[in-house]
Amino acid sequence: MSTTRLSALVWVDDCGLANGLLVEQPEVGAVGRDESDVLAQIKEHLHYLLREAEWEFPDDPMIDPQLLRVPVDIRPEYQSKVRRFPVEHPVRVNMPVVFGRYDGGLQGCVVPTLGLWFSVDDKSRMHELAQHYITEALRGSTPQRLSRSLPPPGVELRSLAITGRAPRNRAQRRQFEALESVAEPLGERASRRRYSRAYQRDAELAELVRRLSKDRASVLLLGEPGCGKTSLLASAVREIERSQPRPDEGSRPHQLWQTTAARLIAGMQFLGQWEQRLEAVLAELAELDGILCVENLLDLVRVGGAGSQDSVGAFLVPYLRARELRMVAECTPAELDACRRLLPALVDAMQVLPLATMDATAAELALAALAESSARNLRVTVDADVPATLVRLFRRFAPYEAMPGKAAALLQKLMLRSATEGRPLKAEDATAEFTRLTGLPDMLLHDDITLSAQDVRARLASQVIGQSAAAHTCAGVLTTFKAGLNDPGRPLGVLLFAGPTGVGKTEMAKAVARELFSQGHGNDRLVRLDMSEYSGHGSAERLVTGPQGEPSELIRRVREQPFCVLLLDEIEKAAPEVFDVLLGMFDEGRLTDRFGRETNFRSSVIVMTSNLGAGAEKSMGFGQATQPDYSAEVMRYFRPEFFNRLDAVVAFAPLDHGTIMRIAEKELHALARREGLLRSGASLAWTPAVAELLARNGYDRRFGARPLQRALEALVVAPIARAMAESPTSGGVIRLDVDAEGRVVVAS
Repeated sequence: MSTTRLSALVWVDDCGLANGLLVEQPEVGAVGRDESDVLAQIKEHLHYLLREAEWEFPDDPMIDPQLLRVPVDIRPEYQSKVRRFPVEHPVRVNMPVVFGRYDGGLQGCVVPTLGLWFSVDDKSRMHELAQHYITEALRGSTPQRLSRSLPPPGVELRSLAITGRAPRNRAQRRQFEALESVAEPLGERASRRRYSRAYQRDAELAELVRRLSKDRASVLLLGEPGCGKTSLLASAVREIERSQPRPDEGSRPHQLWQTTAARLIAGMQFLGQWEQRLEAVLAELAELDGILCVENLLDLVRVGGAGSQDSVGAFLVPYLRARELRMVAECTPAELDACRRLLPALVDAMQVLPLATMDATAAELALAALAESSARNLRVTVDADVPATLVRLFRRFAPYEAMPGKAAALLQKLMLRSATEGRPLKAEDATAEFTRLTGLPDMLLHDDITLSAQDVRARLASQVIGQSAAAHTCAGVLTTFKAGLNDPGRPLGVLLFAGPTGVGKTEMAKAVARELFSQGHGNDRLVRLDMSEYSGHGSAERLVTGPQGEPSELIRRVREQPFCVLLLDEIEKAAPEVFDVLLGMFDEGRLTDRFGRETNFRSSVIVMTSNLGAGAEKSMGFGQATQPDYSAEVMRYFRPEFFNRLDAVVAFAPLDHGTIMRIAEKELHALARREGLLRSGASLAWTPAVAELLARNGYDRRFGARPLQRALEALVVAPIARAMAESPTSGGVIRLDVDAEGRVVVAS
């Protein structure tokens, strides 16, 4: 047994009789001698329903209800069969409106005398919304109907405590077997709690409710990912199901059921199986006057058959046209274009409701409302500047992300963590979590921390020795990003590294990743593709799409972590059709496959490597060769539209003997930090002859410094390993030198 506190409106009519309506379910009412008699009748009726009619308590009774009076001007109309005759002057009606909140932070209003319910994001707009909904409900009323809707004088709000059994398990309710096997009701409290309220979307919410309830239309929610399509639908479900009366004989089944295209055909192996299942689903939806909610419209076009014409979407088109099925689906603009191309009849059967991306002000207000609501439920304190901090970070460093989307998800995650740890949520916590997710260092996230271009250049040059020009160009990309002057509609940088093999082109890409994403393990942020693998027919499609239509490895990795460095090795070996695909990536920072699925590269640095022109050195006399004109070679090879989308062609110079010596020293220092030496506590020392031996054996004019690692392993690492195996050391110094025969000698 459990007790639920409900509310009732009571008043005395002109005959001196007391009247009452239950606020949560206005169809429940009573008439009696006085107020106590009316409340007793309502309680007795509810107890009867609990006991005999399998009635259940409302899922979400109103908390702290308040009775308000809202003045509304209504113009009655006389009606004939063909015409309407409005009266000259409107009638002002003061309607009783009950305002309160619900478990989960939702605020709403009930107009019991009209059976209306609507949600309220901002209490200051409550009167405006109430006037709108009441006007819509009474629009076109005759004087006779209006007289019956006039509010009684002296209305009071009273509380009722109802004791009875707890709500029944859903297994005890009427089963819709086919529907429940492929979908879940959005009206269930567990389903509703997965989605936040659609804050700052009052106009779109009212329009969606109107189209679904009054127009009984199928609606396509159109907007960028993260703009709040699913939250808007969940909010509409709350309003629709709260406004619908529940019959006395039991709980009305939920009307809106959410599913995906994959769930609709899951487990169906043989011809005609999924069609038979869908027919059963549609029959059950028709029986309960339900609405099918699909998470992605494009998926309906992609699954079910060999092509769009025998897909699940094509199967549903006749039912949508005949209005035997009502459906709500979500779609992005790019996906809508693909649907129009593949199956235009499906789009034509639905009304499109666009959702614009929120601007910074609206997004901040929405996050503030979400923070206030969740803070009340989680009992956690949230600093007032947290929403503004999140909006600033996402708009500055991920401007392509539609608001409030990922910012709202991050806010809820942070609040849950703060509630678990029992501490307030501060703006510094939001910045720290954003740093962890993106890998961007503090020097880029905080405007008060300066970034010296000279320091960045020096750090890059120390990692890739002998390529100061390349370090200068790459440092410019990072400082432009720090200053916020990069084009938000393009990648952070599109660079082509040209030069002979083995001179540090790939290592420079790794160095940029380490510098740009120093907080997220830069090496993990390097996505590398060998473009020689994309030289055949169909390579462009394979670059974007997997063999079964799933996203390719490139797309999957960039979607998981858009903050990365994309390295396209040996770009000149790719097929011409691949260059056509890359044009969109370079120009707009995104890739779109044939199904309209979009992937953003606007937080990425795109680096290509090429050996074009590396063999074009010419002698000018005295044995000295000139540096090739790599820009001219690249311009000669690639089409002008491809070349013009490059931010820079970075020339890598061949390595001279002095550079090779410095690289050898760098590799010896790296060797001293290997695990075996650190574990033994031994340090490493060497003579200049050791570096000279490495430089002489580790450089080849054709392969640059690539043989250096092999020389290091063979000439230095192997002797050290033998010495440590034969005579284990604990601490001390391991000294390296070169004997008369040119071999490395190890002494301790």
